[in-house]
Amino acid sequence: MTEPIKTLLVPHLGGISVGHRLSAPFLDPAKPTLILFNPFTTTADYYLPQFHDKVLTDALNLVAVEPLGHGKTQLKKTESFTYWDSAIMSLQLLDILGINKVFASGTSQGGWIATRMALLAPDRVRGVIPVGSSMDFESAKSRELGCWDGPEACSSLLNIAGNLVPAHDFESGDAYCDFLMKIGYGAAVTPEIRDFWAESLKINYSGDEGKRRICMAAVCLAGRDGLRERVPYIRCPVLWFQGIDDVVFSVRQAEEDMKLFTNSAAAKLVTCKGGVHFLGSTHGETIQRELLEFISTWNKEGKSVL
Repeated sequence: MTEPIKTLLVPHLGGISVGHRLSAPFLDPAKPTLILFNPFTTTADYYLPQFHDKVLTDALNLVAVEPLGHGKTQLKKTESFTYWDSAIMSLQLLDILGINKVFASGTSQGGWIATRMALLAPDRVRGVIPVGSSMDFESAKSRELGCWDGPEACSSLLNIAGNLVPAHDFESGDAYCDFLMKIGYGAAVTPEIRDFWAESLKINYSGDEGKRRICMAAVCLAGRDGLRERVPYIRCPVLWFQGIDDVVFSVRQAEEDMKLFTNSAAAKLVTCKGGVHFLGSTHGETIQRELLEFISTWNKEGKSVL
């Protein structure tokens, strides 16, 4: 039985209730721990296939964390946040859970948070695993390399972000759901997947509070800082997965980013033919195989990570 998404309060930004799911009620100190960050406007449920994968859960402790603006994660005293804040709150969550060392992975925006964790706590992150991600900001150079135009893609949300008139009847709507399915799953989307996320979006992004959360998530994405100048400071190993058919971030971008991990213990790029942006939906077996080999190789400091 899959554990429910729970919340714990951390002190960052005056208090954040952090939504997260564990692969077991009590994590096994004999296993390495993998922290997972979901892509834009999804929730920890994005990783349900991994939580249902007995091979993975037998080998690893899984901790799926919902970034700020997502799922059950709620700020107590402010509305504004960045991806650095999601990384800091996640490190504080690990403190409360009693987890010292982790491997950090995330899809799309999740890769930005995982990488920021490694920069902020190099003594705690044993390896970084971006999936369908980028180390750049939303730059013109990234678009030249075949990536999307993030601010344009989020323009409908950015245009209403500064409107503080209460919008109690707000819903993210079918058009946004269709957009998310198209860029995320592409041809891999099924009616069941679409229905699942349509209901999730309705729950998380309805009413005035939901409007403010999704708009700030879009502001966070479109206005983020890039990491390309910081990447050489990462010393832990890096395993990057990139779908060849990803319509958000390109293989060319990933190849350019990988060149910057000059001080990492190792840096490997795995490209997946036919792989979409939400790569686990098309290449879950490839990710599982490569991920387990990577963690087995780099889990060097003894078995206990709690």
